[in-house]
Amino acid sequence: MLGLQSVTPPEWVDQVQQNLEEVLIDHAHCEKKAAGTAMNLLFAYVRPAEICQPLSEIVVEELEHFNQVLELLQRRGIRYRKLKPSTYGRDLHELIRHGEPQRAVDRLLVAGLIEARSCERFGLLRQHLADEELVRFYDDLFESEARHHSTYLRLASAFMDQDHVKQRWRELAGREAEIIATGSGPVRMHSPATATGMDA
Repeated sequence: MLGLQSVTPPEWVDQVQQNLEEVLIDHAHCEKKAAGTAMNLLFAYVRPAEICQPLSEIVVEELEHFNQVLELLQRRGIRYRKLKPSTYGRDLHELIRHGEPQRAVDRLLVAGLIEARSCERFGLLRQHLADEELVRFYDDLFESEARHHSTYLRLASAFMDQDHVKQRWRELAGREAEIIATGSGPVRMHSPATATGMDA
């Protein structure tokens, strides 16, 4: 369904449970970044006009998710603070080509990949976490991440033909699988299972 070329190993869930506070804070940052990504795309690409409404809907929904995670942190007495992010997002954005419309396609597909990986990991968390509140929380978010993923793929086809978009998706998904497997840094929502488990 998601078109990812790798699956997250069970060890990642074990690491999350041992570093839950930091992962929840990182999740808040991820939602804020996702809203910013959609907003940046909305400003960058006024045409074709049919992409504007879907992007604006993603902005609103991602900000709602951000506020939901902030409320979750507050209920648990966890201070929202700056964290060192994983290298995942930066490494993916380095794959974006220069020149239009290739750049537009890649920006949308990279956003779609991040949503797909988030969706996959939310699915793991709702299945394996012992915390019932978090199981319900990630179950609620799972479908919206899947919807955002499919929306970004659909919007990419407004810039180039569908065959090109599908081929480029396969290329980027292959690179994403390498990045998620070999990244570095502390345990985060998009860290590999080999993360250090230490914040910095």
